[in-house]
Parts: sequence; structure tokens; C-alpha cells
Amino acid sequence: MTDLVLGYFFSSLDDFIHPEVFAGLDYPWQALAAAKSRLGEIAGAGEPGGLIQCEVPGEAVVRGAVRVGEGTVIDAHVLIEGPAIIGRNVTIRHGALVRPGTIVSDDCVLGHGCEIKNSLLFRGAKVQSLTFCGDSVIGRGARIGSGTITANRRFDQGEIGIKHEGVRHPFDTEYFGCVLGDYVRLGANCVTLPGTLIGPYTWVMPLTRVGGFIPRGKLVSFKHALLMTDNQPRKLKP
Repeated sequence: MTDLVLGYFFSSLDDFIHPEVFAGLDYPWQALAAAKSRLGEIAGAGEPGGLIQCEVPGEAVVRGAVRVGEGTVIDAHVLIEGPAIIGRNVTIRHGALVRPGTIVSDDCVLGHGCEIKNSLLFRGAKVQSLTFCGDSVIGRGARIGSGTITANRRFDQGEIGIKHEGVRHPFDTEYFGCVLGDYVRLGANCVTLPGTLIGPYTWVMPLTRVGGFIPRGKLVSFKHALLMTDNQPRKLKP
């Protein structure tokens, strides 16, 4: 069980903008419920509609209880829906969607057209262009490559959990994406199945589907076979 606890995935909870969210927790999947119970209060912080400490372009929309720290750059056509917290010196690229329940720590990057929903990002994490990061906990300096999907709901809409060393650990929710430890890297166009836990410093190569528990310090890839057959030459219509 020691490889499922918070300390296995994250070397320091101080790398999260509000470490008190993790107080008293044993496992990382418990953090989303803990954050939800406090997020509205933290995000509002006594200010009507939250507190924005950076410039918001006219083409961007920020609504609900939202806090945004100094030095953060918000591009055009970004939508941030509260309750949400964005730290300092965060870069949010054109067209990104930040949905309720999200807490983004300092120095993170949210790429063009990505969608972040109900997720917790430690300092320096990056979610690249055209990705979906749903109901997930992303460690310090972790990277989610372009086009990657963190699937957050089972097809049968059943409760999400993980089976480890013969014991099933339920997450008490129908929605959960993944836990990425510090400095995990997901290559472009990966898919993580609901309830995936990946230990720190593990790299998952592009076009790879992963699920369950993956230990720290691994290089994960899928053996793809390239098939080539003859094709009848034909000219395509304009």
C-alpha cells in the first residue's frame, strides 16, 4: 500500500498552491472531494466574483468565483468558469477552457484549445494543446502531451477504483481521470483509462493507452505494427 499513498506520487505538497487541501488525506484520489468542499470559499475570498490580479483580454470570459494570481497571461477566447483558482505566472493559451473545480498552481501552462475540468495541478505542470484533463491530480512538472485524453468515466458509468496487489480500492465516485506523480510525461495522443495512477518520473510514449497502477521511473510504450499493402492509384477530386 505504500506505493498508493500521497508521498509516493508527490515529493512536496508545498508545490501545490493550497497544500491545506491535502491535510489529513492518505491517498491522492481523495484530494478532489477535499478540494471541492473548500474551493468556493478559497476562490471567492470575500471578493464579488473572486479576485483577478492580471489582465484579462476583452475576448476572454471569466465568470463565477475565480482567483487569478499576478503575472498570469490569459490569451484571447479563453473561458474560465468558477469556482476555480489560477496561480501566479501561469500561461493560458488561446481557446483554453477551464471548468469549475480546477486549481492550477504557479508556473503552469495550459495549451491552446485544451480543456481542464475539476483537476488539481501542482507547480510547473503543463497540459498541452487540444487535450482533455478531467477529474485528475497532476504532480509538479508533469507534462500531458498534445491530443492526450485523461478519460474520466467508465462506459458502464460504474464506480471508479483501482485493483492493486489483489485488493480493490474504490474511489467513491463515478468521475475520476488519473493521478500523475511528479515529472510524469504523457506523450502526444495518449489515453489514460479512468482511475489510472502513474508514479513519478515515468514516461508514457506517444499513442499509448494505459490504465491501473504504473510504478515510478518506468518507460512505457506499446508495440505498434505498421501494415503496408498495395493501393490502387487514383486521382482525388478537388
